[in-house]
Amino acid sequence: MSTGGLPRAGAIIGILERIFVVTLVILDQYASIALIFTAKSIARFEELKHREFAEYYLIGSFSSILFSLLIGILTKWLVGVIGCSP
Repeated sequence: MSTGGLPRAGAIIGILERIFVVTLVILDQYASIALIFTAKSIARFEELKHREFAEYYLIGSFSSILFSLLIGILTKWLVGVIGCSP
């Protein structure tokens, strides 16, 4: 699903997105995760009008955010078990 943007930009954006989500989970800022999803949606607004792309986008975004949430929650749990304080 390439639209002719910068090479590897999607991969870099995905990595940054996951870092932001994990950081927000660790900081207990769950509501702020919605800002990431909103910013991505605004940037892709025109493309989301095409059903195939919209489905691709939603599956990718939700799976990325879910994975990041789980990693953040696991990290917080492990830090709590070890006895460290973030």
